[in-house]
Amino acid sequence: MKKKHLKFLVTFFLLLCFSIIAYGQNVAKDTMSLVDYLAILEKEHDIKFSFADNALKEVSIVPLQLPSLPLKLDHIQKNTGMVITKLNDRYYTLTRISTVSICGFVFDNFEKNTIPGATVEILGTSISGITDNTGKFYFNDIPVSATVRVKHLGFKPQFLEVDKLSNTTACPIIAMPLSYQELEEVVVSQFLTTGLNKMSNASFELNLSKFGILPGNSEPDILQTVQALPGIKSVDETVSDINIRGGTNDQNLILWDHIKMYQTGHFFGLISAFNPYVTDKVTIIKNGTSSIYGDGLSGTLDLRTSDQIPAYTNGGAGFNLISGDVFGHIPINERLGLQFSGRRSYTDFLSTPTYTVFSEKAFQDSQVDNESDFYFYDFTAKLLFEINQDHKFKTSLITMSNNLSYFETNDNNTLNGSNLNQDNIAIGTQLESTWSNSFSTDVQFYYSQYGLNALTISNNESQTLKQNNLVKESNVKLITKYGLFRNLDWVNGYELTETGIENRTNINQPPFASNIKGVIRKHALFSEIKFTSEDSRFHGLLGARLNYIENLNTFKTYILEPRLNISYEVFSNFNAEVMGEFKSQVTNQIIDLEQNFLGIEKRRWILSDDDLLPITKSKQGSLGFNYDSNTLYVGIDGFYKEVNGINVYTQGFQNQNQFDGEIGSYVIKGAEFLINTKNNDYSAWLSYTFNKNDYTFNALTPTTFPNNLDVRHSVTLAGNYTLGNLKLGLGLNFRSGKPFTKPDANDPVDETVFPAEVNYEDPNSSRLPEYIRADASANYTFNLSKTIKGSFGASILNITNRRNTLNMFYRLGEDNTVETIERLSLGLTPNASFRIRF
Repeated sequence: MKKKHLKFLVTFFLLLCFSIIAYGQNVAKDTMSLVDYLAILEKEHDIKFSFADNALKEVSIVPLQLPSLPLKLDHIQKNTGMVITKLNDRYYTLTRISTVSICGFVFDNFEKNTIPGATVEILGTSISGITDNTGKFYFNDIPVSATVRVKHLGFKPQFLEVDKLSNTTACPIIAMPLSYQELEEVVVSQFLTTGLNKMSNASFELNLSKFGILPGNSEPDILQTVQALPGIKSVDETVSDINIRGGTNDQNLILWDHIKMYQTGHFFGLISAFNPYVTDKVTIIKNGTSSIYGDGLSGTLDLRTSDQIPAYTNGGAGFNLISGDVFGHIPINERLGLQFSGRRSYTDFLSTPTYTVFSEKAFQDSQVDNESDFYFYDFTAKLLFEINQDHKFKTSLITMSNNLSYFETNDNNTLNGSNLNQDNIAIGTQLESTWSNSFSTDVQFYYSQYGLNALTISNNESQTLKQNNLVKESNVKLITKYGLFRNLDWVNGYELTETGIENRTNINQPPFASNIKGVIRKHALFSEIKFTSEDSRFHGLLGARLNYIENLNTFKTYILEPRLNISYEVFSNFNAEVMGEFKSQVTNQIIDLEQNFLGIEKRRWILSDDDLLPITKSKQGSLGFNYDSNTLYVGIDGFYKEVNGINVYTQGFQNQNQFDGEIGSYVIKGAEFLINTKNNDYSAWLSYTFNKNDYTFNALTPTTFPNNLDVRHSVTLAGNYTLGNLKLGLGLNFRSGKPFTKPDANDPVDETVFPAEVNYEDPNSSRLPEYIRADASANYTFNLSKTIKGSFGASILNITNRRNTLNMFYRLGEDNTVETIERLSLGLTPNASFRIRF
């Protein structure tokens, strides 16, 4: 990525933040210090005030044009917490009240009913409580300068000054406006572990602040965690290549604060690039997607940071055997808040056992040796501005980078070297507005840029190879929500996306240059109805998305995408789910085995051209049943998914000599089963997934054969246990081997062509050995002080150090003999972490 783009976006973000902060602070423009105001009153009315300087040092007031001295004195008392005592006709004393008693009744301003169980917090203190059955609260000894926050699920939080709740003959009524955020009902809590829930629309929600533990993770890793769910795996043990129901990774829509991300991993896919300590929640959708979302043929991961202005400064820091990080949540004032996080690896100056195992896996079958310099970093920032209780503005920034370089001198003193940089930077803004009790809007904008750059120097600096893959995307979206009735919502919207992708290759000796550019603009109108029955047994969504797609050079087309999501509680604790969706996307990743990036990163983002790579389209239907009680969950889902418009170059075939850009499709028929027993101390589960995943390419023989991701059987047996402050996790993963293609045993090399080629058997007619891996993890928390908590974590991946084969392919050696290339899984991989939080 060009540095000027990074500087521009960071500068823009900082200027935007400073402007909002300055605007937010302008509320103090019309105020003046109370001492100065008293001096004015002394001159106007020929009186004298007596007070302690320290008591009034930081007290301010808004001066009002009032007709008499008593009204002015009353204004001071009501707005400053001061008590004014008249000594005689000329002399007055001012004393400051330090604490008062407060009370109030909390009501729903829609139905005018009391709200029991609402949370009442005295900000800046440890005092809090809940309203009783009548909606009332009462507190003694509350600082007069404090602010009271009242909140309850489904309502907008209210902030009140203490003086509005004290000095009254009757407790005031606090009306709570309804919140029209889309909150799905939780139907299964503690799904596998604490903090992971199944929602009423069959999606899953990961709450990071309440997250427990899963086998193999010493601390949360978002993209590793989602792989604990049935139907979501990575066949090559990475987080940047997640396969949802047999689809490829580029068919996943991954959003961070509504921004589409084109890079999701560090260390070339072994570590998630999203900091879990500033991520508030993650929504995982496998089918029945809302029409609000486009793309994502296989699934959607929607990551959100917190939208709440913190009541007090909090944060934390920590490190593991790969990297260290820091994060914070800072309230600038009652209406402004700032979040930030930063992480950097120290792999370029410190080698650890974890780094050694990671690098062996990441750099196998590449030009890079273990003596290379590699590091990564990521940084996020978010500014929250509450314009008023009905309008909220947010702006978010994220940047991440992977950097690799190595130089070597061979036996002939010839210098060779390479470097690889992978970067993603994005900025997004959002304005949420509530216009009435039934109508709200949400306006979003983002700009995202991804860059992959490689430089290879060989033959003593006489030959250089430069490669670049650049993605630039801008997006604006408007969402409106209208409450037709209390349990019926109508959602509409418009989305405009412009995506530009460039692929460049330059060689100086022999001279060669290639530069392929493309731009696609996509307009989308979407609409859907969401209904929930009065008894909450039925949840339904029916919607559609109409896309108008234009490639500025080649084609224009319309695509209609219907969406369906229905859940019904047939009996007590027994639910049935029916879901379906049509989707399309115009961005794909091709796997280029020849023009790869140092042999490490073989993927390049490209755009559909409606010719060699048509728009990829999918349709999916599923039927599921599940039973859930407080201690037992049993669920089964059957699904059918068809994806059309795929090119063989997007599928990662290693037997590349067999294919030449054919267009085809694949069909997946599958079932997912899970049984999970749980209580407050433990959770144990067994999951099984069956997939039959077949390609169809009419131009090939045979026309139908197994998909590269056709893992027929996957089984997970795992559990976790909590003993006081200690959490333990242990798990075993098994899956059948994925397909690959062997050379023809009788005639392995075709020497009738020049250069000679490997002569293969039928595509994917062989299978790798089964994959088995056992993982364990532990985490212990403790108090360092009243306000600081610490934690130790430890984990081991592949406890048995089993040698699992992830892939196998073949190439010709110098003497035209067939060489076997085997890509192996991680070996025994230890990790440990230490964290503090305040």
